[in-house]
Amino acid sequence: MTIGGLQKNSLIDYPGKISCVLFLSGCNFACPYCHNPDLARGCLAANINENSIYDFLESRREFLDGVVISGGEPTLQKDLIRLCRKTKQMGYPVKIDTNGSRPRVVQALIDEGLVDYVAMDIKTDPARYFPLIQKKGNQKNIIASIQIIMESKIDYEFRTTCIKPFIDADVIESISRLISGAKLYALQKFRNSGVLQPEFFHGNECGYSDDELMHLKSLTKPWVKRCIVR
Repeated sequence: MTIGGLQKNSLIDYPGKISCVLFLSGCNFACPYCHNPDLARGCLAANINENSIYDFLESRREFLDGVVISGGEPTLQKDLIRLCRKTKQMGYPVKIDTNGSRPRVVQALIDEGLVDYVAMDIKTDPARYFPLIQKKGNQKNIIASIQIIMESKIDYEFRTTCIKPFIDADVIESISRLISGAKLYALQKFRNSGVLQPEFFHGNECGYSDDELMHLKSLTKPWVKRCIVR
C-alpha cells in the first residue's frame, strides 16, 4: 500500500459526512493542473502505514462518519480492496475518488459492497484524453467506468475541472450527453497554484470566470438531473 498522506478531518470531501481523507500515492494520468503533484509522482508519507490507518480509524469512531480514499489514483493500488473491506468492517461508509481508468476495479468494489459513494473525474471529452492527459490509454475504460457507476445503486457524482484547453462549451455538452441522467455533475473552478506542470500555464489564460462557469452549467440542463459549480 503506497500511502501519500492522511487528512484527519474534512467537512467537504464526503457529502453530508464528517470524514477523514486517505491519500494513496501514484497516478497513471499526468494532468498539468493536478493539485496533488507529489501524490501524482508517487511520493510517500513519512510514518504512515496501513496498520496505523486502522489504529487511527479505531480511535475516531465517535467523531467520523465516513472515510474518503483519494489520490493519486487509488484504483492502481493492489491492496485497495483489502483496505476498503477492513474499513467497512469497522463500520465506516467509504467514498472513492477515481479518474475512471480502471473500470474492473470500480466494478469489483461496487459488486462486493465495499464502496458507498464514488466521485469520478471526467477530465475532458474521453476522445480527447490522449495525449493531453495520458500519453497512451483507452478511452473505452473511461466510458465503461461511467456506465458502471450510473448503473449501480450507490451514490455518485461526476466532476470536471473547467480549464482551457481541456474544456469548452462543446466539451461540456459532449460530457453531459455522455452522462445523461446523472444524479450530480460538478463543474470545478481552476486555481492555478501548486500544480503538477506550472510551465503549461505560463502566459495562458486558462481559467473561467464565474459568469462563464454559470454559462457552462446552463449547457448541462437538458441532460443531467443536477449540476453545481464549486
